[in-house]
Amino acid sequence: MTDESWSGWYRDAKGSDAVVLTTDGQQLRIRIRGVDFEGESFDGLGPVAGTPPESGTFAFADGVLTDCVLEWDLPLPVLVAGALRHATLSCLLSLRRTDPDLHLALHLDGAVYESARAERDFAVALAAVQRILPDGVRIQTCIACAFSDYFPAPGRGLSGGLACFRGAKDAYRGSAGEGDVLGLWDRRSGFVQEIWSCREFELRPADGAGTGHRGAFPLEHA
Repeated sequence: MTDESWSGWYRDAKGSDAVVLTTDGQQLRIRIRGVDFEGESFDGLGPVAGTPPESGTFAFADGVLTDCVLEWDLPLPVLVAGALRHATLSCLLSLRRTDPDLHLALHLDGAVYESARAERDFAVALAAVQRILPDGVRIQTCIACAFSDYFPAPGRGLSGGLACFRGAKDAYRGSAGEGDVLGLWDRRSGFVQEIWSCREFELRPADGAGTGHRGAFPLEHA
């Protein structure tokens, strides 16, 4: 996987700073006010070892950033009538000590397709956007891929907990339900960000056939 970088803003009680988010699809990295942070989820960004911030510079909860807002744009691949296009996804994430609030807005051909203002995670927010897209327009990122799934257990994190089964494609295509996914779990290729996309992407079947534990995308209630 090659890195991608997205320009954006970091805001907290001390002010607003331009930042660049970098990811390889798994690990997120960001430098804020000269301090490097990294993590596997947007709500799990902690200081990189060897770059401790000055006391009081940031707010932390359990060692990760909180009480702040991250805002960034990224090119999002979409299929429009079978042709690959690149829309722009605007992301607004409020990190709070209790629960994060996420809002996504997909910009395509002059129109904007938005999630609710306070979604709980990227899977839900992206599903909300997909449901209101015109017929024939499909998001082409890991959340919509035929080879991705979550661990068969209640709940999931804000981002980054999506397992990729690109190394076991045929086996995953035949999976149905929790038991099958558990049996394949050790064959996963790793975890990916829901907004990531790779060259092995394949559109998730809309009828839910061979879609493991989580079913089709989007579910009526994600």
